[in-house]
Amino acid sequence: MSKAPSAGMSTTPVAPDHAPGPVEIYGIPGIPEISPGDDLARLIADAALGGPGLLDGDILVVTSKVVSKAEGRVTAMTRDDAIAAETVRVVARRGPTTISQTRHGFVMAAAGVDESNTAPGTVVLLPEDPDESARRIRKALHARTGVSVGVVVTDTFGRPWRAGQTDTAIGAAGVLPVLDHRGEADAWGNILDVTVAAVADEIAAAGDLVKSKALQLPVALVRGLSALVTEADGPGARLLVRPSDEDMFRLGAADVLPARRTVREFTAQPVDPAAVERAIAAALTAPAPHHSEPWRFVVVSSLTARLALLDAMQDAWVADLRGDGFTEEQIARRLRRGEPLRDAPLIVVPCLELSAMNTYPDDRRTRAEREMFVVAMGAAVQNLLVALAVENLGSAWISSTLFCQDVAVGALELPDGWLPMGAVAIGHPAAPARPRPPRDPAAFTVTR
Repeated sequence: MSKAPSAGMSTTPVAPDHAPGPVEIYGIPGIPEISPGDDLARLIADAALGGPGLLDGDILVVTSKVVSKAEGRVTAMTRDDAIAAETVRVVARRGPTTISQTRHGFVMAAAGVDESNTAPGTVVLLPEDPDESARRIRKALHARTGVSVGVVVTDTFGRPWRAGQTDTAIGAAGVLPVLDHRGEADAWGNILDVTVAAVADEIAAAGDLVKSKALQLPVALVRGLSALVTEADGPGARLLVRPSDEDMFRLGAADVLPARRTVREFTAQPVDPAAVERAIAAALTAPAPHHSEPWRFVVVSSLTARLALLDAMQDAWVADLRGDGFTEEQIARRLRRGEPLRDAPLIVVPCLELSAMNTYPDDRRTRAEREMFVVAMGAAVQNLLVALAVENLGSAWISSTLFCQDVAVGALELPDGWLPMGAVAIGHPAAPARPRPPRDPAAFTVTR
C-alpha cells in the first residue's frame, strides 16, 4: 500500500532527471450529475476503477464545476450580481464581457462565474479554496483506494494574446505546479535564464482534450507523469499566480486611469530615463488646437539644475508671501508643499509653446484661443501622469512654476516663448497609495 499523502510543501520543483515515457490520457465516464454534499472522491474512484483503474503516480484532472457543486458553491442570483460579488477588481470590459480578478488572484472572464449546466436562475461559483479542494479529494481517494495520486482542479481561461480558451490549473495537490529549468544548459550549452514550465497548467490542458461538458466527462486521468507526483500535497496552484509586483501587465484597461495617484514621498531609487521618455511620448498624443504641437517638456535630472530651479522659485515665493503679510511660520508651512520636488529623484517641467495660437481683434476671442491651448497642455500633463503610473512610477503635479514663470524660465535657461505650467515630481513611491475615496459621477454631472 502506498504511503498516505501528507500536507505541506512539495519537493523542490526541478525537472526530472530522466526522459519521460509514454503519457496516456483517459476520460472517466460514469460520473453522475453532482449535487451539494455528494462524495465526489467516491464517485471519481468508482468511475475510474470501472475504467482505466487507478495507479500510484496517476494524476486526476477535475473540472472545477463538479467540485463547486459538491461543495455547495451554487447560488440563486443573477450572473451579473454573482460576478460583482466574486470580483476584487475589474481588469477590462468590452460589451457583455467582463475580465476580472477574483479573491484567489485569478484574472479571468466573469470572475469564474458559470451559468451552464446548472438549474435556471442559479450560477456556479469557483471553489472557495481550490487548492484545499484538491487536497481533500486526494486524501479521500487515498483513504478509499490506497493509491497515491496527484489531483489538479481546473477551470477555463482565455489568454490575452491567443484566440480561444483552454483549461488551466486553479488548484493542485500532490503535483509539482512548476518546473524550474533556470540554470540548466540546453543542447547547445546555453544557460537557461527564464524558463519556468507551468506543468500543472500543461496537465490541465492535456486533460481538457478528453473531457466534455456535453458528454458529462468532467474528470480525466493522466498516466505516465509519475515523476511530477509528490508525496506531500505541495504548494498548490497558487504558486502559479504571479505576484502583482512582478506582473508587467498588472493594469487592465479599467485600471489605468485610477492608477494615477498623487505621490508625495519617494524612495531614493533612481528613475529609468527610458520610462520617462515613454511617458513623454504618451503625453504627445494629447489633442491640440489647429493640428499644433504646443507641448514642451524639460527633464530636470541634474542636481545643479534642480537646485537652481527650486532655490530661485523658493526665493520668489518667499518674497511674494512676505509681501502679502504672511508670518515666517506661515511661510514655512507653505514651503512644505513643494517638498516633493526636492525629494523626488527627477523633475519634469511641462511647458506651453504658443506660436500656433491665433490672435483676434477682440480680447474675448483671443482669451478663448489661449484657453484652448491651456486645455491641450492639461491633457498632455494628464497623459504624462497616467503613463508614469503605467511605468510603475509615482508622480505629483505641483503648480509652483505657474506662479513664477519668468523665474523658472531664467533658472532653466529656457527658449523664448516656453511657459512653464507647473512641475511634476517623479520617483518610486515610498509607500502604497491610500484608498481613493469614492465619488458619485451623478454629483458632478448635469444632463440636459
